[in-house]
Amino acid sequence: MKKILMVLVLVAGTMGTYAQTVEELKAEMKPKKDSVAAIQSRIKSIQSKIDAMPGWKIGAFGTIGATISEFNNWYSKGIPNSSAGNIGFTVNSYANLKQDKFFWRNAANINLSWVKIDDTDDPTDDDTFRQANDVFNITSLYGHRLNKKFAISTLGEYRTTILSNFNDPGYLDLGVGATWTPIDDLVVVVHPLNYNFVFSKGDNVFESSLGAKIVADYTRQLGDISFKTNLSAFQSYKSADFSNWTWTNSFGYTLWKMIGVGFDFGLRKNKQEALNYALNNQTLPDPTPTFDTVDNKLQTYWILGLNYSF
Repeated sequence: MKKILMVLVLVAGTMGTYAQTVEELKAEMKPKKDSVAAIQSRIKSIQSKIDAMPGWKIGAFGTIGATISEFNNWYSKGIPNSSAGNIGFTVNSYANLKQDKFFWRNAANINLSWVKIDDTDDPTDDDTFRQANDVFNITSLYGHRLNKKFAISTLGEYRTTILSNFNDPGYLDLGVGATWTPIDDLVVVVHPLNYNFVFSKGDNVFESSLGAKIVADYTRQLGDISFKTNLSAFQSYKSADFSNWTWTNSFGYTLWKMIGVGFDFGLRKNKQEALNYALNNQTLPDPTPTFDTVDNKLQTYWILGLNYSF
């Protein structure tokens, strides 16, 4: 009986000591957490001052996505013996010069991907990687400041595909107007005098025209989160059929060091591209598509995968 009581007393004492130790450790950890938060706050304050200083700011982040699969005798699917693969990547980079009297902002966006499906039971099928996404866009914006938020500016923007139809079509916008920068990370460009050069090979539906250019770009880094959204629109003065717009978005979240997960998606409306596609894929004897009859569907893409930023 005495032994049992001694064991119970010992266990109770041990539990009390353990509970006391945990509480003491928690109490000791609390001021350290407060200290870490204070240090992080000071670091953010210093970084914001650095970002506001004149000079070059250069950076980039991107997303890489890849999948591979193989099926053998999987009879529940239409092709029981097959292998498939998909690989894609996006890169968003910028080089911005900020001065008291002027700014010069440069950016590039590339989104490429390839896909293949190989039916191993069919020796005649195409088992090579084929182009899927194909986006290439570069911009350069120069502005002379009237004040901290407004500037007289000129913009050059070029966009095309580079895997199979480089510069066919290709779009080059050159224009002048005004730029609004309410905060460091947001740029809104309104150029009522802009010429949209359209490059293409042979006789087709593409035509250059004079119009207005509107661009809105927001790029931000918040701790481990980086994101960029860009809207580029052209409104033709000649015809609404020659107008177009593209909206691209990139998100990245760092999980370990500079590696994380990323998600990109884009939307586009371009009636000239829709008509050119319809003409090249027309099934006779259907009526020949025109600007009035073509179905100008919304163009979309998205990619999810690993993200790397630097």
